[in-house]
Amino acid sequence: QVQLQESGGGSVQAGGSLRLSCAASRNDYLTRCMGWFRQAPQKEREGVAALGAVLTYYADSVKGRFTISRDNANHTLYLQMNSLKPEDSAMYYCAARPLPCGFAVTYNYWGQGTQVTVSS
Repeated sequence: QVQLQESGGGSVQAGGSLRLSCAASRNDYLTRCMGWFRQAPQKEREGVAALGAVLTYYADSVKGRFTISRDNANHTLYLQMNSLKPEDSAMYYCAARPLPCGFAVTYNYWGQGTQVTVSS
């Protein structure tokens, strides 16, 4: 089993930055692919960024503004979010799965989520 715990959400004004963290209980083949997803009220969940062994994936809406990274030694995934917009407001979830990676695959493990609110 894999436990994932997100942190770092909060409220920020448009143009501001936040860094989300996701602490994983293990770092092995079960978490070789890790990603960030978000869901706003009355909207479907969408992939934001994902990181596999080699490849990195970003939603078009966040390219150039968000950066995904991981610290394998500390079993932690990060999402640096810059130039935030009100439309980035959502509950952000961390997820993990074995390879392959991306958005069009089913993730096995999910965190509880952390809320991001961007005001105009």
